[in-house]
Amino acid sequence: MFLSQINIYPIKSMQGISLKEAQFESLGLRFDRRWMLVDSNLRFITQREYPQLAAFQTSILENELRIFAFGEYLNIPLEPSDERRLSVNIWESHVEALVYENHINEWFSDLLGIECKLVKIAGRRQVDSNYAVSSEDVVSFADGYPFLLTNQASLESLNNYLDVPIEMSRFRPNLVISGAFPFAEDNWKKIKIGEYIFHVVKPCSRCIVTTIDQRTGRKMGEEPLKTLNQIRSFVVGGKRKVLFGQNLIAAQRTGSLKVGDVVEVIEEK
Repeated sequence: MFLSQINIYPIKSMQGISLKEAQFESLGLRFDRRWMLVDSNLRFITQREYPQLAAFQTSILENELRIFAFGEYLNIPLEPSDERRLSVNIWESHVEALVYENHINEWFSDLLGIECKLVKIAGRRQVDSNYAVSSEDVVSFADGYPFLLTNQASLESLNNYLDVPIEMSRFRPNLVISGAFPFAEDNWKKIKIGEYIFHVVKPCSRCIVTTIDQRTGRKMGEEPLKTLNQIRSFVVGGKRKVLFGQNLIAAQRTGSLKVGDVVEVIEEK
């Protein structure tokens, strides 16, 4: 088995960037989901409510992020010049964040048609204690965990059930592995990627975002969620959920990964 894709999503719910190699930190891959948009109530904004976010392209320049959407682009500094801090809400977490300048916020507000602000994570957000390996495990603005892994063979298995095959981008993974059996990842507890150990802590439950084209921002019907409900529905924590992919926590606080790294299963469940 080997690592076949590395993806980061600098601004939560916007398009990803595919990399050949990447550094990682305790929060996850460098630059991954360090930024997000919040609404007037300081609550996080995602494709669940605004699918058009998938059409916002991001690229990383030397000291800036470039955002391109609907024929317009904006460069923003990696660090806000405004030192204002706000407590923002993402799921059940409240975390301190730095706020960007008004002209940047207005650019996003105009394109989305809602009042919103761009923020960068500044505070500490802990991983759910029910799944954390230690009390030191933290996460950025990802939904809950530092890394999301998917299996190329699992996608190919799913596509056998679909009239129109879908791309892996629908699942917005950080790490994609190839050379495994379909859904082998369900049985993993600890894996090694290159030189680094990762704990496989929780399967990833899936939502409406999987039905959105990750280039155009258009909702494409009920698939793959409809089929996943039939073939990948499990009871987790007393609730029935649709699962695809696995959430990971790195055993090391820093390191680097590259496409082609060998993946080994160290421990199974």
